[in-house]
Amino acid sequence: MRSNGAVGEAVSDELTALLTRLGDLADLPTDPIADGGVALVDQIATLERLRGAVAAAQHTAMVTFARSQVELQAAQVAAGQLDPRAVGRGIGDQIGLAAHVSPHVGSRRLGVARVLAEDLPVVRGLLVAGRISEHLAEHVVAQTSHLEPEQRRLVDKKLADAGLEDQGRREAEATVKKTAYEVDRVGYVNRGRTARKDRRVTLQPAPDTMSVLSGLLPVEQGVACIAALRQHADGLIATGEAGDRTRDQIVADTLVERITGQKTATDVTVELEIVLPIDALLDPESDTPGELVGHGPLPGDIIADILATTQGTTWWRRLFAHPKTGCIVGGESKQRFFDGLLATLIDIRDHGRCREPYCGAPIRHRDHIRPRRAGGPTSLGGGRGNCVRHNQSKEMPGWRHRVIHDGLGDHPHTVETTTPTGHTYTSRAGP
Repeated sequence: MRSNGAVGEAVSDELTALLTRLGDLADLPTDPIADGGVALVDQIATLERLRGAVAAAQHTAMVTFARSQVELQAAQVAAGQLDPRAVGRGIGDQIGLAAHVSPHVGSRRLGVARVLAEDLPVVRGLLVAGRISEHLAEHVVAQTSHLEPEQRRLVDKKLADAGLEDQGRREAEATVKKTAYEVDRVGYVNRGRTARKDRRVTLQPAPDTMSVLSGLLPVEQGVACIAALRQHADGLIATGEAGDRTRDQIVADTLVERITGQKTATDVTVELEIVLPIDALLDPESDTPGELVGHGPLPGDIIADILATTQGTTWWRRLFAHPKTGCIVGGESKQRFFDGLLATLIDIRDHGRCREPYCGAPIRHRDHIRPRRAGGPTSLGGGRGNCVRHNQSKEMPGWRHRVIHDGLGDHPHTVETTTPTGHTYTSRAGP
């Protein structure tokens, strides 16, 4: 009988071969087929089912990996090497690294996999057979998260006869919600009341120098907000005060004005990071790229428009970039207050996001890559931006980080992360 390690290696080899075969299929010519492609419809259907089966197989691997890691961490606790409160920490992070997603997404996927395996065997069976999508399986888990395990299993049994695989996405989601409500009506209502505590506002970058400001609000508040904005816009249009703005543009402008208290939406306070190559310092007409704090790169012409049109306070800081790699190597402050240029340089070099591969969470800590207690330097090359989670997980046994390039030469700032399983991941600072 082969060891678990040997079995795992054999499975990895099979999956690699399958990946190669799928790559071959993806590279087939796309010339029209004489019969109209009848067989291709069957291929499309089978490949769609394969998506669900692959997700289920990945779930099994994640649950098994998590159990193995917990056993190792329990042994470390018994040996006095780990605080018992830290058991489980870093598992979602490793899954995220392997899947090239953030640790939050890695932990969420692991949670979904555990619930499907323990409490939702029917739904999991549909996923294994490729009869439902991974999205729908995750939706079932989310809609039953407030239920006790035995209640969740009852929902699972009821969904067995609901015909989810034959329903469209919206209809299937409605079926799941209805079933969860019927199993525990009081709990479902309490869940809705509890969700109101999670209200928040978030900002995400969007294409073409835009951004998405969104609010997760109680439904009556959300309806009231959009109604007030639209009513104001309709009033301006009715009185001829809209100018050349559309209704949607007026709604957007009014939102900014009411939140910030500005007279007009364009009068924002701007902090602009202007990045220019060292060899362009002597050229005052150099067309250099810039970066708006909290958003990302902006074209030079857009930057000029912002600076020219805003009536708000404008601060700018000139940063010096290596002419070959584009990485930050120094800078000067043009703000009224000098608030720690080194921390600012790290934030700008790392684009305000955690430098652990695939994370992308906002920077909350500027961390020594090599621990300070081990002689790590407090320098631009020796530091990086981290989110809270990764600043904590790096202290777990088995995690190691080292600087490959400090970013001051011909290579971008590069950090290598080694996980407890010995897998390595590389993070390079972008220009």
